Amino acid sequence: MSTVLPECPKIQIKQDTSLPDENRIREFDAMILIMDADGEAGGFQTANGAGHHLPTSIAKRAQARLAQSPEGSGPFFLSAGEARLALLRVSDRIDTFGALNLMRKAMAGLMDDHPQAIALINCGMHARPAERLAEAAVAALLAARFPLPKLGKPPKDPAAAEALTLFGNLGAPDIHRAEATAEGNNLARWLTHLPPNHLTPGRYRELAETLAEREGWTSRFLGVKELRRLGAGAFLSVVEASPTEDAGILHLQYRPSGASGQPFTLVGKGICFDTGGTNLKSADGMYGMHGDMQGSAVALGSLLALSRLGFTQPVDCWLALAENHIGSRAAKPNDVVTAVDGTTIEIVNTDAEGRMVLADTLALARRERPRAILDYATLTGSCVTALGHRISGAISNRPDWIQPLLDCGQRTGERVWPLPYAEDYDEDLESGVADVLQCRPPAEADHLYAARFLGRFVGTDIPWVHVDLSAGHRKGGLGHIGTDITGFGVRFGVEWMHFLQDNQELSDQTTG
Repeated sequence: MSTVLPECPKIQIKQDTSLPDENRIREFDAMILIMDADGEAGGFQTANGAGHHLPTSIAKRAQARLAQSPEGSGPFFLSAGEARLALLRVSDRIDTFGALNLMRKAMAGLMDDHPQAIALINCGMHARPAERLAEAAVAALLAARFPLPKLGKPPKDPAAAEALTLFGNLGAPDIHRAEATAEGNNLARWLTHLPPNHLTPGRYRELAETLAEREGWTSRFLGVKELRRLGAGAFLSVVEASPTEDAGILHLQYRPSGASGQPFTLVGKGICFDTGGTNLKSADGMYGMHGDMQGSAVALGSLLALSRLGFTQPVDCWLALAENHIGSRAAKPNDVVTAVDGTTIEIVNTDAEGRMVLADTLALARRERPRAILDYATLTGSCVTALGHRISGAISNRPDWIQPLLDCGQRTGERVWPLPYAEDYDEDLESGVADVLQCRPPAEADHLYAARFLGRFVGTDIPWVHVDLSAGHRKGGLGHIGTDITGFGVRFGVEWMHFLQDNQELSDQTTG
């Protein structure tokens, strides 16, 4: 299997405010028809009717199929000549997640026939919800068309759609942002899907540095020797038993022309494989732990998407790349290590390694005095217990960011739920031999204690959001993503950075 950086599929996307006539309709071998679920099926009037209309050959088949299912939103599938149709009844009140979810299902049903050209046709919906559906269709198609890496022979009949045409009154969908965030998400999913012997920390570094060179980012790698010199004992405690000294922290910098001021910062947990260390995982718990680097992949994908969009502000990206191995040199519970900022940490559970590599990474990122930090990590099982796999947890040291975080998740369809960041939780992390416990035994509410632990290394003066990626993996996919690995967070991160850019006063606040 090649570990050369992937290329996103090239899909031609056009918009036509009219509806296709009988001749034009023959250009497409797949169509998605959207209509207002709260109104009558006027959108399916024939060419002799008034207002919006479709060719008779399509309208009659659509009306007949919908008559069989008077309730439900669909998608309902049928054939019209050589074309495959997906019918969607959609409420004007549909939100972004609902639009993404519907379009994933519609695209999945159409892709079985390997279409070349797809049409999305608005059959009478209002422009704003139709615009949302158009953007979702672009995102869902780009996700469906992107092949994840696979050993062995390539699929015999890969989905090959090369064109998407948007018909009718669909407002002004932001196609460029949909394409940019899709590219970032595809990169994140591709990296996360790679087997651990193909994406070691060293190989990950090479891929990221290749991407940086291609995109014009600057890069600096802090390897094990440099981290020892800096005194990054939290990070180093995780990699003591690694058979290869290839771990480290990769610092990438995006500096667009004309940008000035302090950067916004992305941070990602990049544990390329997690055995649990001395607190060894079970066989079931260890399977799939090559995906414990998804936070770093989402951070990298977010940086790529921001670059594609020409984000006007400087952005830093810090990737904590490591493996957590078992061995004679592995760290043990009750060991005390010293982080790069001088904080002493008593290790409680070596399987809580993510917060250890992030502690030093956040402390180093803090030294650059960023305007705000957003970190991503597949950090705790307790966040999955709390929220499931459909929504990710978000924790911030800025209480007034709770509503903006919720709103950002709603706008992007990558929903987050703000969780408490209460100071009194620190009492339960007091150690008798060090400044702080790594985690709290037993591990109840571990997602909250993990955030309090990480917050020590950010401080109160840097605005910070921590996203615990409980929605990073969901069987059957999530939103517009049809794979179990969702790459959750790229759309959210891009929107959050633009929000902070547009509301600079929120990232300039200081406390304490």
